[in-house]
Amino acid sequence: MADKKYILHGFFRSSTSFRVRIALNLKGIPFDQKTYILRKGEQRGPDYLELNNQGLVPALELPCGTVLTQSMAILDYLDATHPAPRFLPEDPVQAAYVRSLANRIACDIHPINNLRILGYLKDPLGHSEEEIADWFCHWMNVELASLEKTLEESSFTGKFCFGDEPGLADMCLIPQIVNGRRFNASVDHLPTLKRIFEHALTLDAFKGALPENQPDAV
Repeated sequence: MADKKYILHGFFRSSTSFRVRIALNLKGIPFDQKTYILRKGEQRGPDYLELNNQGLVPALELPCGTVLTQSMAILDYLDATHPAPRFLPEDPVQAAYVRSLANRIACDIHPINNLRILGYLKDPLGHSEEEIADWFCHWMNVELASLEKTLEESSFTGKFCFGDEPGLADMCLIPQIVNGRRFNASVDHLPTLKRIFEHALTLDAFKGALPENQPDAV
């Protein structure tokens, strides 16, 4: 088992796969990738459904053969099994605060602009690409503006969402901002988020996890 690596099953543009790539990079965990083109439905093929019957990415295959699904659960596992660097503060109140930031992105933003949701708006509901882009940008803008206010007012905010080291909230935030750029959703008018985003991309762990730097990038 010593020569076996973690295998990340995902897709280069998937923001949830992006989260896990950042986490693995920050923890210094070597991993291989197996990719699935979501628009072609490859994640619903029989081989992948044997690993994850939900048919969603990512899934993380451990060296022992166990497969973990759901990006937030995977991040929790990685933090529990590889304690340094920590993704959450030790203080329970501070940890709850960071989780609340992460969940605002993972639960309140990401699901409503997920590919399968956007696809359903197009077919069968019949919305145009322009209408779908407007939907995406509306919810991104609403939620990120609220997050900006929280970070702007919090004494916990540093170079990152909490303090000066990257943590759980940043692993959710950066992929969401990158994903938003595909729909011309910008954080240029949100100075705290813009600053955190730009600083994160100075770190190799974040740069190496960018979609364009993945083996399946097209």
